[in-house]
Amino acid sequence: MPRSRRAALGLLLASLFASACSTPPTKEMNQAQGAIDTARAAGADRYAPEEYRAAVAALDRSKEMAEQRDYRQALNFALDARERAHEAARAGAERMAQVRSEAETRLEAASKRLQVAQTRVKPGPGTRLPDTALTALRETIATAEKDLQEARASVARQDYLQARELAQTIDQRLNDAMLAAEQAATKDRRPAPRKPATH
Repeated sequence: MPRSRRAALGLLLASLFASACSTPPTKEMNQAQGAIDTARAAGADRYAPEEYRAAVAALDRSKEMAEQRDYRQALNFALDARERAHEAARAGAERMAQVRSEAETRLEAASKRLQVAQTRVKPGPGTRLPDTALTALRETIATAEKDLQEARASVARQDYLQARELAQTIDQRLNDAMLAAEQAATKDRRPAPRKPATH
């Protein structure tokens, strides 16, 4: 290629690069915003909050650079924001699946413990609980039944974090209530201390 043609090509490329850096990277910023919106809709703001916040921060920096007319930096930040948003969406989907599995496992455990507790308050043969312990256990069961419904509703609306937390709370409260009831029943069964004989 003749030197004159190489020089002309160099000038053309430089002109194109200068032109690209002389206007805001609106297209790339819009793409980054779209990727962030998609990540948020997929739950990344809850299940991958660090990655999501990093994407939002990069887009904010892109907007700042655009306002300062540093369009090259604005472009860099916009591209970074888009990549970070994609990463947030991927990480969020993985963590959501993990939390969902944990929530379902804990819900199953809480349901089984609720069934055991319900059998403890049914009349029939076996150890009879003292009235105060029976009342306390029934109140805990009633609360657990409501919370279990709420936990299942949380799963239905894909709020697996709340479902997992509720299930764990239900299981722990029922366990504590049954333990307290058993201790009360054991104490109630103890024979009264004998009075010393008097002569």
